[in-house]
Amino acid sequence: MIDVLIVKTSSLGDVVHALPVLTDIQRVHPDWKVAWMVEESFQDLPRLHPFCGEVIPVATRRWRKSLTSPATQTEMSKLRLRLKEIHPRYVLDLQGLVKSAALAWLSPGIHLGYRWGSARENLATLLYDQGFSVSWKQHAVERNRMLAAAALGYDIVEKQCDYGVYNHASLGPIKAALLIHSSSWQTKLWPDESWIELGQALNQHGMYCILPSGSSNEWERAQRLAQHIPGARAIPPGSLGAFVAELGRVSMVVGVDTGLTHLAAASALPTVALYRVTDPAATGVYGSARAINLGGKDACPSVKEVLLTLQTLGCISALDRA
Repeated sequence: MIDVLIVKTSSLGDVVHALPVLTDIQRVHPDWKVAWMVEESFQDLPRLHPFCGEVIPVATRRWRKSLTSPATQTEMSKLRLRLKEIHPRYVLDLQGLVKSAALAWLSPGIHLGYRWGSARENLATLLYDQGFSVSWKQHAVERNRMLAAAALGYDIVEKQCDYGVYNHASLGPIKAALLIHSSSWQTKLWPDESWIELGQALNQHGMYCILPSGSSNEWERAQRLAQHIPGARAIPPGSLGAFVAELGRVSMVVGVDTGLTHLAAASALPTVALYRVTDPAATGVYGSARAINLGGKDACPSVKEVLLTLQTLGCISALDRA
């Protein structure tokens, strides 16, 4: 039997923000068995934490396009069967959406989640056996941690946030910067000219720049930017595991507001996150003095701000030495 099934299906950044819950449970119940239900495209994320047991992938984004098809019905039947087999004592929905609550409801066990007024979608609370109030005036990481603590009956006061993500790459960090330049939201992007100016400045500091991509459009952008940054390397789209391996080879990260930037911060790398249209107080990179948010709603950070922040983090030398 599984002690607790965590339901946090998406998105990439939201799943990363929930990883400290595994560390908190491990501190209090090191003998517990924990499973995690997550979208199939993010199933490698919970596995980064050594305390996570079975990962149960779902495919709601794919299923809803063909809900009545035999293939979809077969996959959902296998999901229900597997949930019955593991029969968790507790099912904890950290997402607070009708979608996630419905997925949690498919599993036997005591269903736990947010109380009305605390969930992102209040109708989801009707599917829980017990609900708990959690203040919105906190970062998403702390909301996850506080819900889990209240639901499972332990205390996190003065317990440091720990994502439990450790890099085990065969190659040690080199003097390289990973520039996460793309997001599915066009409004979150940093201007191309800013990335080029930053990359050129980092090159003058002896820093090798790497530009990852997750789609054909991002791949084109990465190549275009790399052409203007001496020695830069653009990386074609690859798996999440390949990205994690890349994190183990770099010494710092600068990225827009996207899940990969949050993953970099969770890995304890010096990380500068760039915000233009959202408030980092609620969902910015979090939990480490080596992770710093710049900008905010209607406030685009400058290249100079980024370089000064990297200097503060000890990633590059003083600007006047460039």
